[in-house]
Amino acid sequence: MSIVSAIVLLFLVLDPLANVPLFLVVLSNVDEGRRRTVIVRELLFALVVLLIFLFAGRYILQILCVSQASLGIAGGVILLLIAIKMIFTGFELVFKVEVESEPFIFPLAVPLVAGPSAMTTIILIMGKDPSRWLDWLLAVICAWFATSVILFFSSSLSKILGRRGLLACERLMGMLLTTVAVEMFVTGIRQSFFLK
Repeated sequence: MSIVSAIVLLFLVLDPLANVPLFLVVLSNVDEGRRRTVIVRELLFALVVLLIFLFAGRYILQILCVSQASLGIAGGVILLLIAIKMIFTGFELVFKVEVESEPFIFPLAVPLVAGPSAMTTIILIMGKDPSRWLDWLLAVICAWFATSVILFFSSSLSKILGRRGLLACERLMGMLLTTVAVEMFVTGIRQSFFLK
């Protein structure tokens, strides 16, 4: 896998366009002057979580006795479920969020940005070739940065694209994510049965 492929894959998994309306809903009770500060803080928390899973994820799997193949199958299933929801139900039902006060780590940093699918994908990428950790680190940071730019300007983006525009973009990303999910699942099955 090339760095560009890893960046695109992680960007699709982080799915910032689907998170735009969710961020707006969660931050609706936060003072408008403070919203961007909260977004930056939550995005930095998400980056820390992603980096922890990049470097420590495979050791966590070893402690839990989870194989790379099992993780690939589980990651494929999770991604497929999220992709199907993105395509058929719209962003409101992917995650139901009810926050009355200012969010702190949950639900913006985790699970909306650094969710199970992102963590699984990062562990899988790192597990395929740990010697290229610098490439994977760059891929995580680039995908996170692109996601952060979109979410930082979520209010403006929502006004420009409108509800239907966001929904169309989300469904397109969901379709792309479906193919990635199937590939992860099939690769996990192949690894389980030592097929090449």
